[in-house]
Amino acid sequence: MGRFRKVVVTVTLAVTAITTVAACSGDGGGDGSDAKTLKLWHYESANSAMGVAWDRAIQIFKDEHPGVDVQFERKAFEQIQQNAGMIINSSEGPDIMEYNKGNATAGLLSSQGLLTDLTDEAAKRGWDDKLSPSLQTTARYDDKGVMGSGKWYGVPNYGEYVMVYYNKDLFDKYGVTVPTTLDEMTKAMDTFVSKGVTPLTEAGAEYPAGQLFYQLALAKADRKFVNDYQLYKNPVDFHADPLKYGADSFASWVQKGYVAKDSASLKAEDMGTAFISGKAPMIVSGSWWYGRFKSEIKFNWDSFLFPGNKLHAGSSGNLWVVPTNSKAKSLAYDFIDITLRPEIQALIGNNGGVPVAADASQISDPKDKKLIENFNTISQQDGLAFYPDWPVPGYYDVLVSGFQGLINGSKSPDQTLDAIAKPYADGVKEITGK
Repeated sequence: MGRFRKVVVTVTLAVTAITTVAACSGDGGGDGSDAKTLKLWHYESANSAMGVAWDRAIQIFKDEHPGVDVQFERKAFEQIQQNAGMIINSSEGPDIMEYNKGNATAGLLSSQGLLTDLTDEAAKRGWDDKLSPSLQTTARYDDKGVMGSGKWYGVPNYGEYVMVYYNKDLFDKYGVTVPTTLDEMTKAMDTFVSKGVTPLTEAGAEYPAGQLFYQLALAKADRKFVNDYQLYKNPVDFHADPLKYGADSFASWVQKGYVAKDSASLKAEDMGTAFISGKAPMIVSGSWWYGRFKSEIKFNWDSFLFPGNKLHAGSSGNLWVVPTNSKAKSLAYDFIDITLRPEIQALIGNNGGVPVAADASQISDPKDKKLIENFNTISQQDGLAFYPDWPVPGYYDVLVSGFQGLINGSKSPDQTLDAIAKPYADGVKEITGK
């Protein structure tokens, strides 16, 4: 769910509203160790990997907390996204809820005092040992609400990452082998083009094009670049590598016919259904497609990590957060702890999700096992590089517009980099004051 997607944030209004409600909120009545009710909200569908796993976690919680009434409500993502600040300060708010990670969401609420500091619980319960440094990035926020350092304000229990999905039948038909380097990837795409087949289905009207640009940039990036771009450690030069390499390579892929120019107007669903239909040799997209592909695709398919990269677009999934006004904080911590247990992590994995602390040997389906093994490979090498639209609010639309222009030929790589550089710099200045 926490993919590269549009986050609607009206910064001035949000900050004003949240500051107002934060000023009149209390601490919610201590740790709530004597509470008899736990109000829990999330927005995962019942048949999703997380929905299935969290239903089981709720049952375990009930078994271990006799006499506690769990009041679960499934909410719409947009309902929580747009109104979280007001919701969690009302008497009707939850004691624990799923919330979107990142500076403009969990970071914003944490900076306004609306979320409980979970740092001591993370150390006491070993959450800090179970989550790799890159997974912890989205759990921790400084006093300005910038992720990556400071206190724990949320806990993820699943992850997500971008990979290459491929049609094994088409690879076999045209004698293409799975690439292990970027050079091998381009040679494979040259083979498809020579046969009149567009090798990579893309979607310029939504997140996929920006993800492809970012994956290409990450081919020349290191952790320092990620920290500079995502966490504002140092200024970023958009006309130098790795971002220049990403834009130049993207344009080259369009010119060589790897990406169709008419894909500028396509949406992610168009891209996904084209792959499901068997028409596309490859797409570059996220683990959130995995379960759907398993249930809908009729041909032989598989996936591989973007070849040659040590860094990949991806992150933790969304967070469990505990509002400051929660009246059952101790119970909320117990529930979070349950969702990180091996049984619940295995349930996430066996239903097409990406658990953050699973033993791959407990995953029965070969495709699910590979999905998790690849995530573990990325996580163990600290290879999660987050998403290109994350650094500043409103950046999603900037990237979509920029890369639509690069696909349809209305912008050069340099013009595209100009178009995305200024909003980034303006946004960082607004957040940091620098």
